Amino acid sequence: MGFSPKTWVMADVTILQVVPRLETGGSEQSTIEMAEALIRAGANALVATEGGRLASAVTRAGGEIIDLPMASKHPVTMLANARRLARLVETRNISLLHARSRAPAWSALLAARWTKRPLVTTYHGTYGNPGPVKAVYNSVMGRGDRVIANSNYTANLIATRQHVARDRIRIIYRGIDGAIFDPFVVPPGPVARLRESWGVAPDKKIVLHAARLSGIKGQRETIEAVAELDHKGAFEDAIVVFVGEGLRGGYRQELADLIAEYGLQDKAMLPGHCSDMPVAFLAAHTALVPSLVAETFGRTSIEAQAMGCPVIVSNIGALPETIVSAESDAAGFTGYLVPPGDVPALADRIRAALALTPEEREKIGARARARAGKNFELAQMQAKTLAVYDELLGTQLSQLFEHPPLYEPAETAEGGA
Repeated sequence: MGFSPKTWVMADVTILQVVPRLETGGSEQSTIEMAEALIRAGANALVATEGGRLASAVTRAGGEIIDLPMASKHPVTMLANARRLARLVETRNISLLHARSRAPAWSALLAARWTKRPLVTTYHGTYGNPGPVKAVYNSVMGRGDRVIANSNYTANLIATRQHVARDRIRIIYRGIDGAIFDPFVVPPGPVARLRESWGVAPDKKIVLHAARLSGIKGQRETIEAVAELDHKGAFEDAIVVFVGEGLRGGYRQELADLIAEYGLQDKAMLPGHCSDMPVAFLAAHTALVPSLVAETFGRTSIEAQAMGCPVIVSNIGALPETIVSAESDAAGFTGYLVPPGDVPALADRIRAALALTPEEREKIGARARARAGKNFELAQMQAKTLAVYDELLGTQLSQLFEHPPLYEPAETAEGGA
């Protein structure tokens, strides 16, 4: 590939991540999490980006922001970014580049090849292939010396669509912070206050749909499923809460109109953004992820389960990987599968979840928490990503992250502290 692994002193290791912006989103959050991991392991963490409201999290972790127009898809700007990155690699002695989005990945690929540094890419989306030009544009995400997939579904997509050799693909699930998503660290007060802010009575069961307001997330189908249940008198003690905001205001109004059309004003609500999702999941009886299109992961499903909340997810993409379904293990199941867009099936699963006894729900929640902690812990994701860097660099970042050295004050020449 043009580079040679070697043994490094960790302070000499500098990793450059490239991402368009640091706003909200999975790739952005993962960028911050890996900057934190690198600093913990004793390495240097740089992030080339246009910035954003999460940029300060990188600097708070001890990393450094390199302000570049990485969001631009203009070929001239992308080429100029490649030259800037190559100069940065040489002047800052950068060890490895890690790209998390297509436009920055092209610049990083060129810079990596020019400077003979390894490149890692991470697939955060499905990157549809509507035509040959877009296919070429997307192909950069499969050109890393190592390609990280965030699920088995994504790995298969990369291997078949991009023809990436399996020995270059590493499957690393997204991670959640178990210190935050833990039902035992959330006191009852915030749950009661959140319910009160939503106007939900203490005895009402909350069916939580947490996602951006978008037609592909299944909000319409959820409303129709609730209408079906309400018509049969099977939704009397419940309410569906759609937490999230949309990129276009018109869609929210469409949902509000649909709620009114079915007469569900007391059974469905659109409160907008929620800043404390652990509390929201703890308040919920059931969480929904009824996506209509394939997702490469399912963070919402994992977060809900970590809080002991049973989930209902679409049987598409990587979502089935986030649960143990009754079909695969009737005794160990942690969530329900539903065919995407199947309103009667969704209504049936919601009915089944609402009918769980407190004891049944508690057992499901306990299994879900245990599985989330075993397979989807943030530290596990960080360590496995560092191990990918170690493969290419011959370093020990993963070990140092898991067992950081204890630093003692340097002694003076006279031997004093």
